Amino acid sequence: MKTIGYKLVLGLFLTASVSSCSLDEWNPSTVDVETAYKYKEGYESLINYCYDGMYYFYGKIDGIGAMEMGTDLWINVANSESGFTLYNSNMNPDLGTLRVFWRGMYATVNYCNTAIYYADQVEGYASDEEKNAKVAEAYFLRGWANWHLVEQFGGVSLTTLPLTETDPGEVNRPIRSDEEAFYDLIISDLTFAAANLPTQPEGERGRVTKKAAYAMLAKAYLQRTRLGNVQENARLALEAAEELIDNQGGYGIGLYQSDDEESGFAKLWDGANNKNNKEFLFLQAIDEIDGRNPENWNRGRSRQYYLMDTKTTGAPWGTQESETWTGRSNSRSFKPTKYLLTELFEPVADPADTRFRESFFIEHYNSKWEDVTISESMVNQYGKNPNLVGHVIKNTAAGDNTLVRGGLATWRMGVVNMIDEDEDGWLDGLSILTPNWVMSASDKRDLPFWIVDPSDQFEADGRWVQPGGGNDMATYAREIYPSLKKFSSWEYILDRQQWLGDIPIIRLGEVYLIAAEAALLANGDATKAQEYVNAVRRRAAVTDRQDEMEVSAGEVTLDFILAERGRELAGEQTRWYDLKRMGKLTDSYLKETNPDILFFDENKHTVRPIPQSFLDAIANPQEFGQNPNY
Repeated sequence: MKTIGYKLVLGLFLTASVSSCSLDEWNPSTVDVETAYKYKEGYESLINYCYDGMYYFYGKIDGIGAMEMGTDLWINVANSESGFTLYNSNMNPDLGTLRVFWRGMYATVNYCNTAIYYADQVEGYASDEEKNAKVAEAYFLRGWANWHLVEQFGGVSLTTLPLTETDPGEVNRPIRSDEEAFYDLIISDLTFAAANLPTQPEGERGRVTKKAAYAMLAKAYLQRTRLGNVQENARLALEAAEELIDNQGGYGIGLYQSDDEESGFAKLWDGANNKNNKEFLFLQAIDEIDGRNPENWNRGRSRQYYLMDTKTTGAPWGTQESETWTGRSNSRSFKPTKYLLTELFEPVADPADTRFRESFFIEHYNSKWEDVTISESMVNQYGKNPNLVGHVIKNTAAGDNTLVRGGLATWRMGVVNMIDEDEDGWLDGLSILTPNWVMSASDKRDLPFWIVDPSDQFEADGRWVQPGGGNDMATYAREIYPSLKKFSSWEYILDRQQWLGDIPIIRLGEVYLIAAEAALLANGDATKAQEYVNAVRRRAAVTDRQDEMEVSAGEVTLDFILAERGRELAGEQTRWYDLKRMGKLTDSYLKETNPDILFFDENKHTVRPIPQSFLDAIANPQEFGQNPNY
């Protein structure tokens, strides 16, 4: 056996950076850990650590790549996360973000195994009901982590005991379990959680409750349909989803409803609703006051990863690298596909569906702290009307002490000069517009800002434009695009990099779409599927346009639901799992919807490679084996 042996293998299962937790902890300084877990205070500290790994995957590159990329919605910027986005040779056993994912999920499993193991020994609870409500958190989080492991890696090592209570020989020589065994445990864990978790989080909104358990149970049953027994798994998914849909008052949940000024979807992402959002069922709760989070203040980086090039390409028009609202454009990684922008979303200026506008920044304002004057060279380079020479794009950036954490975030764009003095229908500080619809040649020439639309960004076959071939602007147009803004509400901006809002992991809108898909799979009930899809679609429009959003039962197919999930959930770290479940992780589908993906191989890329660091540490790497074709 390799000399590093048991302790290193233990570390490879356990490793996940653990700093101060957002939940209260107990530090047993005078007793050993195993004794501490037998007391209520120590045991609940252990439960808190079960949550820690979750904070490294949502709003973080390590989770976004694995869960959202390599799909029909996004492609990479430069070479960022190209293993996940393109399925190129960087998707290999040495990929660092993949190793973080493996270690983090197994660390969560082991914390949960430890909590479940000690549950029968812990003292200090007034009743079994009280104790079961606490251990149910560990059951839930173990089910959640194992779900990610089996979907990402296939049938790998399924553990139910703490590694410290497992024979070292078994730890050093792990064996694989099949995917059905994983799902048997996942369903059992989530069923226990649904039965025993409280209905309300009792003061700590980040703790899982019954609504999270039923939502995750519905998600797990639906995903399991890809393994077979489709009708029964779909029936059970529908049953779990309808527990929430039919009892919204009891769980204190609901879809935000539209009015004549604002869609329910807009209200969902309004920062005023973020910290007590009635649609968030399972969430990553962020402490914006004292920073009691894993990695403290280093939270909410999603907006940076999806941001266009405000530093260089947009700079002549007034954008800059560090703008508090949209973020800092030094970590750009992902941009939308033509399929997402122009086929899933309707490519018109004023659609009934508000989800494109409410999901993406398309207007970028001058945030240079000084006015920008359009020059003759700008007119020539960007093909603008010569009459625009001398036009002033007004600065909109200014101080604003209303943001979180005592006003430490002190400035953002869109604070001053948000006016339309020249009455052209656009605010005078607008620098760049990135619509998902094609604007007229005259508008692109005559309006006093740079317009980059899909006709500039994409080739006819849907690929992003490449420099050369007579397209002098391709170098610039490929860096300017709509930027995801779901995780950017200004109330929780700490600074140009950190955003301290809560992040939904499962929300009620997704549960409606789970129910719709499950209804079709269980018994072909298109009428029920239509009801659930239309509930989601109607709240995406203001009230006087809701009728435009309705679809007939005949239109609600599985392909339609997949498209609807793209419109509703883009950027929320679900898409790779959706394509896998619905049989769309195929070369033909990806070529049709995202032709920039050139290296997808159906014989290997439906699971990830096992990290080489793990295989190097165990005694039986040949027996355990690498996943096929890696």
